Amino acid sequence: MQKANTSPSKTSKLHPRNKHIGRYNFENLMKHSPELKGFCKLNKYGDLSVDFFNPEAVKALNKALLKSHYNLEFWDVPSQFLCPPIPGRADYIHYLADLIGDTTENQNIKGLDIGTGASCVYPLIGNKSYGWQFIGTDIDKEAVQCAKEIVSKNNLSKSIDIRLQINKANKLEGVLKPDEKIDFVMCNPPFHASAEDAKKASMRKLKNLKGKQPQKLVLNFSGQQNELWCKGGEVRFIKDLIFESRRFSKQCKWFTSLVSKASNLEKIYKYLETVEAREIKTIDMGQGQKISRFIAWRF
Repeated sequence: MQKANTSPSKTSKLHPRNKHIGRYNFENLMKHSPELKGFCKLNKYGDLSVDFFNPEAVKALNKALLKSHYNLEFWDVPSQFLCPPIPGRADYIHYLADLIGDTTENQNIKGLDIGTGASCVYPLIGNKSYGWQFIGTDIDKEAVQCAKEIVSKNNLSKSIDIRLQINKANKLEGVLKPDEKIDFVMCNPPFHASAEDAKKASMRKLKNLKGKQPQKLVLNFSGQQNELWCKGGEVRFIKDLIFESRRFSKQCKWFTSLVSKASNLEKIYKYLETVEAREIKTIDMGQGQKISRFIAWRF
């Protein structure tokens, strides 16, 4: 078994091909999405910005980013669903392109996004950045319907196929057809092991950002139960994916998943050793002051 770690520089930066390096150009973003104007105002430094603690402002910013940088005609998600930060999602796509060795547009590349959510962000960015085809799956019927609407209204139905995962215990079985070949699997698993854990983590984050104890929890990213937590947290989710991936080793070249906590990697490596993965890579990604990562394996 070959194990490797690929890391960006110690100064945490976005991938060089990421379109979101540097400050947001709010003037340009408002031209592409006029509704963003209602959320923009000067901050204490005299720069245009939005209130990142306001869920509606974050959604308006996301919509503007997707329209201006990825030429999308339509993007919207109901307030109860996860509204992911676009720069970090784009980073996963770009580092994934490095992993599979495809950094130019290639319509023959096909990937599977587990838990694509109502936002369908990974397939949208992957298709618009590299021309990849996608299968997006989710266990939530409403999320699947929202993702299908986004795909349809952007005329991407030939490139992005959204499928409902009926069996919540499965990640690949039931959505990947027996004769279907793909180049990669990607996944952003639920971080937390319970609703209470998710709430406590969000409260800590708000306290650190605002410098004081918040009186109530207001999530600037929203999120359904299955988007934020699952039994056993991300370790259990990734463990299940690892053991299931063994059965699909001839259909997929690379299996990958985000890992939110570096302390979880040791357990994940042991599971990968158990299934006798031939090659394992841990790829670090930088986003501002935060270091994130995804693990990749193949048989």
